[in-house]
Amino acid sequence: MLTDGAALNRWRLVLGKNAQQQLPLAERNILRIDDALDFLYSRESGEDVRDPQGGHGASQPTVARWLSEVRTLFPQETAEILQRHALDRYQLTELLSDREVLERMEPNQALLETVLSLKHMMKGPVLDTARRIVRKVVDQLTEKMQREVQRSALGKLDRNSRSSVRSLRNLDVLRTIRKNLAHYDTEAQRLVLEQVYFNGRVKRYNPWRVILAVDESGSMLSSVIHSAVMAGIFAGLPMLDTRLVIFDTSVVDLSGYAGDPVETLMSIQLGGGTDIAGALGYCETLITFPHRTMVVLVSDLCEGGSRKNLYGVCRDIIESGARLIALTALDENAAPAYDRSTAEALAGMGAYVGAMTPAKLADFMANVMRD
Repeated sequence: MLTDGAALNRWRLVLGKNAQQQLPLAERNILRIDDALDFLYSRESGEDVRDPQGGHGASQPTVARWLSEVRTLFPQETAEILQRHALDRYQLTELLSDREVLERMEPNQALLETVLSLKHMMKGPVLDTARRIVRKVVDQLTEKMQREVQRSALGKLDRNSRSSVRSLRNLDVLRTIRKNLAHYDTEAQRLVLEQVYFNGRVKRYNPWRVILAVDESGSMLSSVIHSAVMAGIFAGLPMLDTRLVIFDTSVVDLSGYAGDPVETLMSIQLGGGTDIAGALGYCETLITFPHRTMVVLVSDLCEGGSRKNLYGVCRDIIESGARLIALTALDENAAPAYDRSTAEALAGMGAYVGAMTPAKLADFMANVMRD
């Protein structure tokens, strides 16, 4: 007789809700998993067979909420299988065919991830609505992450850069007052401005180049979203020359869209294999001033090609004088799942390897630029 609690839970989930009386579930997360599986697979016993899309009433967003739960509760591979069963076996296609379902949902990152994972199957008005959702959520993320960057060491570095462009928009009021206090006219009771200072809002000669190489495999979706938003923020900083490369087994240079995260995200094709060596080999061709270049690889480091080739190109980048930063996660949680042996090998070569939140990445980059 089984006594292991985890094994009993697994059998109970396999058998479904009909076995609840014999094998009761109690833990909250297990109950959520049970509900998610039952929503889909109860159809095998005839439930909802007459209308797998659930009609056109107020329950329409149910499938979208279910997809969000599935991504939260299950590993990426399992979530993809469940999603595929939902679409192919049970025809739960509200998100692909009904614009009103999308419009009535709350725009948030969970919905953004769903849209990005399904957008290749959307058409016409549904795709147009999906794009608007992407833009709304990206704008929310950009506003939040931009505040974090401005508070970071990189934001302070940006404010310390000066510009020769003399416009009211660029005026550094506090520095101008502080530097001219010695010229205060006590009789006229006014400040005489001998020098006016402006904040930097144009690119300086020979800025730092940051090359973001982002793995677009499905398991990296949250990091892909944050990388696209960070690229947009970096593109607006005067001390950075930002390049953006997206890759799986192919490499796509999206540097021309680095300032527009929406276009970047609508261009990605999630899934497929991974050729990190090929992507970094392309990034190496973008390095012109190695000692003023950071190559930021965002990947789980699960190389689909030759490890020897990967290590070779990483070694070449590091020995050139460029900084190689391998981020196994770039998001709010910074909770990575990655190939540890590859991570250890890259760290041994002199690369920085770890997971970061966007604010921590900004701090890290500022420290590199100050060295």
